[in-house]
Amino acid sequence: MEVYEFIADESKRLDALLSDAFDDMSRSYLQKLIEKGQVTINGAICTSKKEKVKIGDNVEIQIPEPENLNVIPENLPIDIVYEDEDLMIINKPVGMVVHPAPGNYTGTLVNALMYHSQKLSSINGVIRPGIVHRIDKDTSGLLMIAKTDFAHQSLAEQLKEHSIKRQYIALVHGRINENSGTVDAPIARNPKDRLKMAVVKGGRKAVTHFTVIERFSQYTYIECELETGRTHQIRVHMQYINHPLLGDPLYGPKSPKIKHEGQLLHAKTIGFIHPRTQEYMEFDSEVPVLFHELLKKIRGVELGG
Repeated sequence: MEVYEFIADESKRLDALLSDAFDDMSRSYLQKLIEKGQVTINGAICTSKKEKVKIGDNVEIQIPEPENLNVIPENLPIDIVYEDEDLMIINKPVGMVVHPAPGNYTGTLVNALMYHSQKLSSINGVIRPGIVHRIDKDTSGLLMIAKTDFAHQSLAEQLKEHSIKRQYIALVHGRINENSGTVDAPIARNPKDRLKMAVVKGGRKAVTHFTVIERFSQYTYIECELETGRTHQIRVHMQYINHPLLGDPLYGPKSPKIKHEGQLLHAKTIGFIHPRTQEYMEFDSEVPVLFHELLKKIRGVELGG
């Protein structure tokens, strides 16, 4: 049983608040935990999913250990950018969870991969076959999938050595006046809110480089390149320099002028040494339509439209 405790920083319905925090779990599963009395507010058990949580309330949730289960292959559409005998490059859409988690055992990328391929690396077990690294549910873009343990070990080692090229695009709040910059700040679990990551003294080294693509008076369109790969790294680092991602439910402002559900973040480019051929490979993906729509909306707001 894992226990998470945090202080609410916004007023919201309980199930919605938990759904924002645990984006790899289904809201229905979180609602069941509430109904079973596994959530408390200020020490009192709450069994109503509609309970209004107020700013400053202490919320605690108990999450049972994951069940031992067989993940079921599902015929779900996936965008395969590249595939050979050792690996695949997948362009994950917004809203798809990478691998099963409590209450969310179907509809994930892993379910789709198991239907598509009879061969996936076993290093990460039955819940995460083939998964070398992950991106959040509402982050779209390119992922490396290992079909063999040999490929998995090689790609994991490249990640550990920080030699893999990973470039993202993002829309952030505020105008960044510098053309480029680097955030070098350690990241760890937020000691005041166990649901979030934060810049914490003594945390794991984390380095993010950013370059401005286009700037507006209240927003900036940027490219980020990861030197390290910590949980929520870009989201945490951009909040740290007071430019949180537009739509970010965990790290963004509570009353943005432009509202959007889910952080505007896309893993656009990935480059690595192929485990078997030892040749450098690089893949690039199209900017999602969603970004073009939001940029158009921002331009409209800037012009008073």
